[in-house]
Amino acid sequence: QLQLVESGGDLVQPGGSLRLSCSASGVSLDTYSVAWFRQVPGKEREGAACICAVASSTSFGRFVKGRFFISRDKAKNTVHLQMNNLTPEDAGTYYCAAATSSSLICRLFEADYSVWGHGTQVRVSS
Repeated sequence: QLQLVESGGDLVQPGGSLRLSCSASGVSLDTYSVAWFRQVPGKEREGAACICAVASSTSFGRFVKGRFFISRDKAKNTVHLQMNNLTPEDAGTYYCAAATSSSLICRLFEADYSVWGHGTQVRVSS
């Protein structure tokens, strides 16, 4: 059974960078589309980025604006989210999620994903 564990959340100054990791156990992530979602207290989860199982195509949420990159490390069965030029508005709990999919694209809709991690917290403050 696939299990996901997020890591890499931290306190960072505005303009700084973080790399989040989503490590999988139990099953290879190669056949899963993987997404990162951000949640701020009192608001719904918002999609940040996803990487498709097929062809590793990617999609990004509107708030990312070219600052984030998502990639797979197949040897480590891990998906990374590189976040650059962070602002206080990027803060929140970041969750990774996985879905089996044969689609050529991935979507940032929560309902598409059936396996979720417990989240890692990102704080952006000076």
